[in-house]
This record gives sequence, C-alpha cells and structure tokens, in this order.
Amino acid sequence: MTPILELENISKNFPGVKALDNVRFSMEAGEVHALLGENGAGKSTLIKIISGVHKPDTGIIRFDGQPIVFNNPREAQAHGIATIYQELSLYPELTVAENIFMGHAPKRNVGPFKMIDWNTINTRAQEILASLNIHDMDVRRKVGSLNVGNRQRVEIAKALSINARVLIMDEPTAALTESDVERLFDIVRLLKQRGVGIIYISHRLQEVFELADRVTVLRDGQYVNTKPVSETRESELVSMMVGRTIDNLFPKLPCNPGKTVLEVRGLNRAPTTQNVSFTVRAGEIVGMAGLVGSGRSELAQAIFGITPADSGDILVEGQKVSIRRPGQAVKLGIAYVPEDRGTQGLIKQMNIRENASMAVLRSLSRASFINFDGERTLARDSIKQMSIRAYSSEQIVNKLSGGNQQKVVISKWLASKPKLLIMDEPTRGIDVGAKSEIHRLMSELAVQQGLAVLMISSELPEVLGMSDRVLVMREGRLVAEFTREEATQERVVTAMMSETAQV
Repeated sequence: MTPILELENISKNFPGVKALDNVRFSMEAGEVHALLGENGAGKSTLIKIISGVHKPDTGIIRFDGQPIVFNNPREAQAHGIATIYQELSLYPELTVAENIFMGHAPKRNVGPFKMIDWNTINTRAQEILASLNIHDMDVRRKVGSLNVGNRQRVEIAKALSINARVLIMDEPTAALTESDVERLFDIVRLLKQRGVGIIYISHRLQEVFELADRVTVLRDGQYVNTKPVSETRESELVSMMVGRTIDNLFPKLPCNPGKTVLEVRGLNRAPTTQNVSFTVRAGEIVGMAGLVGSGRSELAQAIFGITPADSGDILVEGQKVSIRRPGQAVKLGIAYVPEDRGTQGLIKQMNIRENASMAVLRSLSRASFINFDGERTLARDSIKQMSIRAYSSEQIVNKLSGGNQQKVVISKWLASKPKLLIMDEPTRGIDVGAKSEIHRLMSELAVQQGLAVLMISSELPEVLGMSDRVLVMREGRLVAEFTREEATQERVVTAMMSETAQV
C-alpha cells in the first residue's frame, strides 16, 4: 500500500540550532501513528513542516506517492492536512459554527455580490459535529464559553470541514478531564475507521499503547526508530527517547524536615476554598492531590495573593502575614510556578534573559535602569543550573520546547531565592526525561537547600513518588493527610472521591 504521507531525509536548521537532521516518517490512511521524543527532539518542527508552516532545507515530502512542496499552511490544508496544536487556535468571541468554517465559509450569490450563507454554516457545522457523535453542543454558542474538551472537539470538527485526510494532534489530552479523554479516544477511533491518518503526539505512553498502530521516535533532531506498537514496550520507548534508561523517574532524596515555613489556618475563598488548614516545613515536599475542580490551584492562588483569601490566617515562619497581591508574597519569600506556563508563567514573545530576570528586576535595576550585564549573567547561570536547551540567553522563549519553557519559569522564581516554592502541575506536557530532571531538581532544592515545596499534581504516581506528605482536596476542602509511608494509590484515590474521607 502506498503511504498517504511520506517524508525522506528531512533536515531543518534555525540560527544556532539543527532542529532536524535526515529524519524520515511515513503514514498510511486509517493509521494512528504516534510521534514520540523528548522536548526539543524535533517533533514540533517536523509537524510544522508537514503542515506547511516551515519548508525543509533538504529532503522530500510525498503525498499520495507524488513529491510535493507546501509553501504555506493553506497549501497543506488544500491537500487535507489539518493540525490541532496543544494551544488551541480558536476565536473565543466567535460561535462554534463560525470557528469551524473560519477561512472557508460557504457563500451565496446576492445579485452581483457573494455573501456568507449563515444558515448553511450552522447546518453544516451541526452535521459535522453529529458525524463525530457530538450532539450536546450548540453551534451558535461562543467558543469562549466552552470548556477545554469542547473547544478541542470544535478544532476536530474544523479539521473535518476541510475534508482532512491527515490529522495532526499535538498533546491532545494535556488539559482534559478523564471523561473528555475518553470522548477524544472515541473520536480518534471513529476517524481511523473512516480512513483518516492521525499523527498523535503525546508524552503519556499509556495513550500510545491504547490508540496507536505504529510509533516513531526522534531524539536530538534525528530519527531513531519506527516500530509497531504491538512489538515494543514502555521501557524500550523511554530508552529510545532519552538515549539511556531512566531507572528512577522519581529521584526522591531522604527528607529531614526543619522549621515550619508556611502555615495556613482556616483559609476561605468562596466558593473554591473552604476552611483549609495545613503546614509545609523546610526541606520537605508536600504533595497535593485531588480531582480537577477540587480547589487546589485556587488555594495556591489565594496563598500567593492572586485571588486573596476572604478569611483565615497565613503564617510565614511563624509570623502572621497579609497577602493581598503577588508582590507581597514574593517579598515574603513565596514563589509560584503556575499551572499554565504559556499564559501565566512566561512572556513568550520575550527572550530567556528577560523572562529569567522578571521576578528580580528591582534588584537588577538602579535608578530605573536595568543592569543588562547582571541580567545576562543571571540568565547564563539559570541556563546552566537548569540544563535549558537553547543557543543563548537571547533565544525567544516561544521557540523553546515545553520542557525548556517550564525550566525557564522555575529558574525565574529560583532567582528570587524563595523560602517556599509552590509548583502547580510542574511536569504537565513535558517528556519523561525532562520530568525526571525536574523531579531531581525539586528534591535537591528541598533537601540540599532547605526549600519548602508545595507540589500540586493531577498525576498520582508523581504525588506518591515525590511527596514526603500527601494532602488531598475535594470540593474546596482538605479531606485527608498521609505520611509518605501511609500514602498508597488506593488510600489517596478513596480520599479524592469518597464522601466519608476526612482529615
């Protein structure tokens, strides 16, 4: 069978970086082909070449067996190639139907003019959604009012509106709830039955084994191997991705807790935080588990002053403090690595140097003038400490992989020399190698530097593997606390879901 899409000896260079070096890839109609690799391995560059965003420096692309060159994304779309990026590209103020047909809306003749045919847009949008077994979405509703799962389904419908034959899905489950993940999987299987080829990028290996037919691994911009999923195993894929075996994904050092750094007493912030009390000590990692919507991120934001608490007490090193804005929290030695690094943790259009110094600009300035030499030194030290893959501190953050972007966020806050580091979903959307590095860093910061760490995570193995104590939230309340020895998957899940579990 002739592959629907085939790439041979694809290379691509950017200033100071060889992003791809003689990479090959192929896929057949009706195949789910997983594309794996660490952050910075070249996956994003490869899919941007396939989708017409970048042109390869060398190599050949064949579509239906014929050599082809895509000069821009529109040419790729015209051949039925659609991409759903991790950060969805929808217009929040437009309706579902308007987003689905953006750029190719049906028109009707009105005298000498062509006008958008709104009735046809709405009808066809409804038909496309129905073909995906989506019957609970109003096509006239604004996309900005939808949850993440529904917005993603709009993206898939948008791809089908151009009769997509190849659908690229970049980290499609990164921000989805469990029920939304199941609905996505059902849609992927449905599209596969219809002969759509799907390139599936994910850091969650269990999804690869559940959905994919074949898997291709890239490492450092080079092709490593392609194998049928039925003929490989998780440990082999990890080894191919990182070039080594990761024997310890959770490199937790023994903890000897010191004095209490943070104490929260009866904290309330309606409606998401209700009478929460806990402590975090120097040198320990306190993990916070809970279902999506349990109030964990909202609690962190109340402590950091983003959404100040309505009542209750916050004590830092035994002293009662008032935190009404983030600047006050930073002065008290509190740092917050947010859940959404793209919109809350970074200014992605700025470079590494400018982002790394963001939390300490005052100390790097004199009479309102920034000390650029000091800023460059700080950025170089951050790149070295965090092993950030970049050609220099002047590289634009938006051009970094997700794992390296996360390292920039962490380095920004470490520059402020905090006493307490709050990390909200610290390894979301990054590869297994980068996860291990961040876990190691967390443990070293806690044990070797005496930092108090509050880690919020939806990945239960991460909570169990890295925490000295585990707190569980449900419906805005703290419902259970376990020592590292007491914390088992069964106990923590029971506390997350059971109405009878209590602290």
